[in-house]
Formats: sequence, structure tokens, C-alpha cells
Amino acid sequence: MTPRGRRPAGGDTRGAIAAAAREEFADRGYDGTSMRAVARRAGVDPALVHHYFDGKPALFAAAMDLPVSPSALVAGILEGDPACLGERLAQTFLRAWDDPANTPHIVAMLRAGMTHDAAGRMLREFLTTEVFGPVARAARPDDDPSVPLRAGLAAAQMIGLATLRYAVPHPPVADAPADEVARRVGPVLQQHLTE
Repeated sequence: MTPRGRRPAGGDTRGAIAAAAREEFADRGYDGTSMRAVARRAGVDPALVHHYFDGKPALFAAAMDLPVSPSALVAGILEGDPACLGERLAQTFLRAWDDPANTPHIVAMLRAGMTHDAAGRMLREFLTTEVFGPVARAARPDDDPSVPLRAGLAAAQMIGLATLRYAVPHPPVADAPADEVARRVGPVLQQHLTE
């Protein structure tokens, strides 16, 4: 039975929940993890998980120590002219990734995703469920069954870009100004998202 109420004083409840979430995400992937399962693993009431974290994306961001809020990124990407969605997507990610405070987190996640099956599954599920899926649905809000494919292709484009810009730097890509990269990659992303 899950204990009710607050944890004993002196403990870092938020940190304990984030640590439990990290383990749960690693064991079950993003899609297979529930807030209730994290509460059970942390030994707290599920309401306490909701008190500290506003939904599974925020819990994932804290558990993985993400330097940016995925929901805030998506909201910013979706604002503005739909014809420029691909370029806005590239600009938003490059702005977040180019920030020196964020780059080490991004590189660590990319490398973990490429070398560990569980980390790769978790990253893939998170990106398609919380970032690229919502953007692809917004790009063509007509209940199109191609959303998973369009989201996956956009994610592949951006993960490839991140790999060659940060994790395994390829000088022409790593050294190019972010605005130029966004301008060149934007039309490809737009095609993935809308066609």
C-alpha cells in the first residue's frame, strides 16, 4: 500500500520522485511509465507526484535533467505562420542546443540513446509522443494516419543534425551559424511535417 501524505522531514521528496522516475523510464520506456507507477516506486502518494510535476513530460524533463521544457518548446514552435513551421522547429532546437548550459545535457542524452537500448527507446518514445507528434498533428490537423511517420522523419532529421553538430561534431555542420542551418533544414522539416 502506498503511504499517504508527505514524506518524513529532511528528505528531498522531489529528488526522490525524480530518481524513481528515472528508474521507471529506464525499465519501462516513456510510453510504459505512468505517474502512478513512479509514485509506487518512490513510496509516495500519486497526488504528491502531481504536486511536484505537472504531468509526465515535466516528470521526464526532471528525471533526465533536461535543460528546457519540452511543452514550452512545442508551444513556441506552433506559434506563427504554419508555412514556416519547419524553420521555426529547427531554430527553436538550435537555440536550445547551442546554449552552452544546455549542450552537455543534449550530448549526454544523444550518446546514451545511441549506446543503450533502454535509453534509446525512452528518448525515441518521448520525442515522438511529446515533441514531434504534436507538431506533426498541428501541421496537418486532419486525423491523418501518417502522423507517426511524419513525426519520425522530422525527429530523425533533427537527431541526425544534433549528432553531427554536437555529439560527433562535423566541422561544416558544427561551425555553421544556427540561422543558416535552420534556413537550410527548415524546408526539409516542413516537407516531413506537412506532406
